[in-house]
Amino acid sequence: MPEPIAFLNGEIVPASSAAVPVTDLSVVAGASVTEMIRTFGHVPFRLGEHIDRLFGSLALCGFPTEVAREQLEDAVAEIVTHNSALIPKNQDLGIIIFVSAGQNLTYLGAVGRDVASQGTVCVHSFPLPFELWAEKQSTGQILASVSIQPLPNDSVPPQAKHRNRLHWLRADKEARVRFPTASSLLATPDGYITETAAGNFYLVKDRTIHTPPAKLVLGGISQMVMKEIAAHLEFDWQESAITFDDLAEANEAMTSSTTCCLLPVTKFNDQMIGDGTPGPAFQELITAWSDLVGVDIVQQAALAAQERCG
Repeated sequence: MPEPIAFLNGEIVPASSAAVPVTDLSVVAGASVTEMIRTFGHVPFRLGEHIDRLFGSLALCGFPTEVAREQLEDAVAEIVTHNSALIPKNQDLGIIIFVSAGQNLTYLGAVGRDVASQGTVCVHSFPLPFELWAEKQSTGQILASVSIQPLPNDSVPPQAKHRNRLHWLRADKEARVRFPTASSLLATPDGYITETAAGNFYLVKDRTIHTPPAKLVLGGISQMVMKEIAAHLEFDWQESAITFDDLAEANEAMTSSTTCCLLPVTKFNDQMIGDGTPGPAFQELITAWSDLVGVDIVQQAALAAQERCG
């Protein structure tokens, strides 16, 4: 059976050969920036915006590793063409790009000084695991408050998409002690909601969509799409501080991310949001998103999940 391919440091290789050295700072310090793109109908969605954000993250984090945009675009195109042929036509790929900060000089010693800035540049893909969110798209997800707080803005800019994610692992683990299927919803020390590990957060009151201010969160590509769709559907859009009390009073809540696009939130801690089912705003938005990409997003997830899990 043909094997998927990947891009590693300038070369297309079998995916099984794409390996990161143990001296790489992505391993030693969790120091890498990343993007995840998905396909619709085996075509990458908003690739240009994702690569723009990748370069923004590299600049914010001050990584020395050199990356060529055209090389990344060509690698994505080749990988999608090859790897899409290995999955069913009605399913899609997630595409990962990551760039590390370089090599750990302590491990290399003085002789490695000239190559220490040469980090790993990789592009790889995976079949989207629709079974992980298909049911949540139909019935809603649970979010939970936790004691873990976002990283301080002056330590790691929230606008950089990076893989230093230990706090998210701890947060979700804490949330699932109380609610086994929940995801954590973080808030600043002064009580303002930020985001989840998987994406941006929104609440809906009447025809206004509220989302946390840009200074507190990673600006999502899916968030950008959400804003465009909301304008088309004549929702008002407001970026402002949101508290857990605001969430308790919302008509609806939802999250956006690259993989599943939009997920309704039907419960926060022990409290139902709205009537505890995906609401009309979610239905409007996900229908418009499906029209935009030419794929029924909820139906695709449901059917693909059934196929993948038998």
